Amino acid sequence: CVTGLTIRHIGERFQRSNETISKYFKKMLDAFSTPGIYTKYVHLPHASEPTPAKISNDPKYMPFFKDAIGAIDGTHIAC
Repeated sequence: CVTGLTIRHIGERFQRSNETISKYFKKMLDAFSTPGIYTKYVHLPHASEPTPAKISNDPKYMPFFKDAIGAIDGTHIAC
C-alpha cells in the first residue's frame, strides 16, 4: 500500500477480512490503471523537468528531494 500499511492493518482498521481488502484493492488498482484514467491523471516527469516550486521552495519537503535522482514505485532514489 502507498501508506506503508499492510493489508492486515487496513483490514483491522475497517473491520474487514484480508481477503476482502485484497480483492477490492485489486479492483481499485485495475480501475485506476485503465487507459482513460491513467492517461488523464498520471504524469511521469522527464529527467529534464525541474523540481516543482512547491517542493523546491518548501523546507518541509526539499530535504527529502534534494539528492533524489529518480523514483521507483513512489520511492525517491538519492544519489
